[in-house]
Amino acid sequence: MGGGPGGIGAGVDSKSLFWAIVMSAFAAFGGILFGYDTGTIGGVIAMSDWLETFGKYDSSIGWYLPTNESSLVVSILSAGTFFGALLSYPMGDVVGRKWGIVSACGIFVLGVGLQMDTKWATFIVGRVIAGLGVGIVSCLVPMYQSECAPKGIRGLIVGLYQLAITIGALLAAIVLNSTKDRNNHSSWRTPIAVQFAWAAILTFGMICLPESPRYLLLKGRTDAARVALGRLMTVPADSEEVDKECRDISDALAVERVHSSGSYRDCFRNNKDRNGFRTWTGILLQGWQQLTGINFIFYYGTTFFKASGISNPFIITIIADVVNTAMTIVGVQLIDRLGRRRLLLIGAAGMCFCEFIVAIVGVTAGNIQADGSVNLAAQCVLIAFVCVYIAFFATSWGPVGWVVTGEIFPLSVRAKSMSLAVASNWLWNFGIGYATPYLVDKSTTGINGVKTANLGVKVFFIWGGTCVGCFVFAPAVCFVWVFFWVLSLSDLVFLASIVVSSEAFNRELLKLKENEEVAGVSTPSSGSVRLFSSTVFFRMPLMLMG
Repeated sequence: MGGGPGGIGAGVDSKSLFWAIVMSAFAAFGGILFGYDTGTIGGVIAMSDWLETFGKYDSSIGWYLPTNESSLVVSILSAGTFFGALLSYPMGDVVGRKWGIVSACGIFVLGVGLQMDTKWATFIVGRVIAGLGVGIVSCLVPMYQSECAPKGIRGLIVGLYQLAITIGALLAAIVLNSTKDRNNHSSWRTPIAVQFAWAAILTFGMICLPESPRYLLLKGRTDAARVALGRLMTVPADSEEVDKECRDISDALAVERVHSSGSYRDCFRNNKDRNGFRTWTGILLQGWQQLTGINFIFYYGTTFFKASGISNPFIITIIADVVNTAMTIVGVQLIDRLGRRRLLLIGAAGMCFCEFIVAIVGVTAGNIQADGSVNLAAQCVLIAFVCVYIAFFATSWGPVGWVVTGEIFPLSVRAKSMSLAVASNWLWNFGIGYATPYLVDKSTTGINGVKTANLGVKVFFIWGGTCVGCFVFAPAVCFVWVFFWVLSLSDLVFLASIVVSSEAFNRELLKLKENEEVAGVSTPSSGSVRLFSSTVFFRMPLMLMG
């Protein structure tokens, strides 16, 4: 499912346990709001009362939601998040990180309130508005955390945000399962209304927290920045520690002003930093992440399991979300151990295998028979491999896609390129969410009939094929990086941790990286290039094959 980008700040030099706990809790509720909202609609559209309220009736199949309307109601949230992601960085620079998040929560609450109505048009408009709020939150929360969290645990806290997204989806599945059997509007209104609580907690927490010192210094509000730093570092605002931190942040902002650009067009220029190639890498990486087909399970899993003859699809959805949450924890631990590209390759291969198994079993032994009977053993295989498929995604393309996106952009276009990559994720999310019912659902007849591909479980053949594309994409990009030297310091570390297993090599490269970052260098020095090139061409087969 969709995630959020890493932040662009460097954190605050604080060792306060209090602020570590506060930021962790803040990460949890920011991510839970995001994950819960995106995980709710798949169960809501499968509930009887919701179908009777918004659906159509056919004497042969009962109450149902036409394919075009199913596509719209599921995918329209992603259209809102697409524009929210594009608006997030300008909004964060105009009104600030803190009040930008509070404003986004207000937009989100308005959208949730509209979804409580029983009119179709109002419900759809509510989904769009809620999506706009979610898109802004998904970018500003990690940004605020990266600028305010203690430096020593900044990466952990931003990583917890990714984990909290999966926990939010799991909570959505649990709430949906607890209300699904009600015979009134509360069956679907309750899961939607729970979102008011996440927004309220996030809003109250933001009001109590200080504004980002980095933003305040960017706007020239030095006194306010010192007060905010004093709170974050739990020292007086006029202390020497605050003076030093203010100078460090101001120096970093000065470097950023020198390198920064004012136009999105610069993200696509092929200058010495190869901004265009980097931006397209981020955009395509997010696209391939969505093309793994993961959101088919999270958006349409309940209705898919139900159509496959599984007796309690809501329970299966909970199991899938538990697997996603647990394996995300594992994936975060593996990123630095196995390397980004290797995890992407392993994940793509594993997902491809599982999806072809699901498709083959589904069209053979797993088919629902003419008398309505099902093969229980085949269903167990189908469920098991769906869960294994989710596990591969959660340990690879889920977290790694966002980690790489946060690492590959140079300072000059980092914020803008990240917003484009996030917007790409949501745009693909919208397209796949909209197209899926037309691929999977059965065709209907009559005045409201819709012609579809009626693929059913055979859609996993498509997802398996796209995972082949994912498997090719990772080494192909790596190949271009090496042979055309589209490299920065972070790229060298990214590739070295994968290409060369030598700990001494990695330590030496990291030392070079630290020295050059202090000097404000954005491209690799001759020392870095010599160290890298002396090994890379001898290890090219290992590099491309994982």
